[in-house]
Amino acid sequence: MNLRHSYAVFLRYMTLLFGSPQRLFQIFIWGALDVVLWGFLTKYLTEIGGAGFGIVPTLLGAVILLDFAARAHQGTSTPALEDIWSNNLLNYFASPLSVGEYVVGLVGSSIVTSTFSAIVMVAIAYLVFGFSFAAVGPSLLLFLITLFFFGISLGVFGASIVLRFGPSGEWWVWPMTALLSPLMGVFYPISVLPQWMQFFSALLPPTYVFEGLRAILLQGSTDSRGLIIGLILSVVYILVAQFVFVRVYRAVVRNGLLARYSAESL
Repeated sequence: MNLRHSYAVFLRYMTLLFGSPQRLFQIFIWGALDVVLWGFLTKYLTEIGGAGFGIVPTLLGAVILLDFAARAHQGTSTPALEDIWSNNLLNYFASPLSVGEYVVGLVGSSIVTSTFSAIVMVAIAYLVFGFSFAAVGPSLLLFLITLFFFGISLGVFGASIVLRFGPSGEWWVWPMTALLSPLMGVFYPISVLPQWMQFFSALLPPTYVFEGLRAILLQGSTDSRGLIIGLILSVVYILVAQFVFVRVYRAVVRNGLLARYSAESL
């Protein structure tokens, strides 16, 4: 693998991102809005309900972590969409760029966008609501790694959908994190879900992150076993997503779809 090739993919998207205020703006605005809306909502619920536990840090922390995973997901899939919209994929793969190098370039862009977004969300949560992740301790690093890996896997899988179906595939890509969130137990323990839904929840790495966050903030304990399971699952998801992307790429090249994308293609 030639990292210079991956850097070229990364650099192209960074040039688009920082050369276009509207692209840069959308990285920050959605996470910031979520923090503000959920922060004031949880503060209001605490005031009228007299909750005896830290509802603000529990829910606000969950919102920030969910948005971090969503930004990692979209930070990976959006560059692939940009390449589809501009008909640039054919240029990429007519060069010596390999599939693995292309995916690494996508991951690099996701690191930048998700980090910037997380910094903004954490800053707003601290300055406006006095919330800090300091109470989470060292487990926070495992939380972030697990969510980032999971977001990357969703992004690569989303890029596979776009690669296979063209621009119209974007409508399946954007809501992926939101569609899975009810199963992740973001705002409630998965024990409230029906038994059949709990089975699918246990297969999602973020489930162990949000369960672990509540355990630390509400009970003062750390579920090390759950964190390890979540991390292992997230790595498995990345490997599966990469496998799917390679298989889809080969099928697209074999069928000639790479040169025939249009906004109406299905």
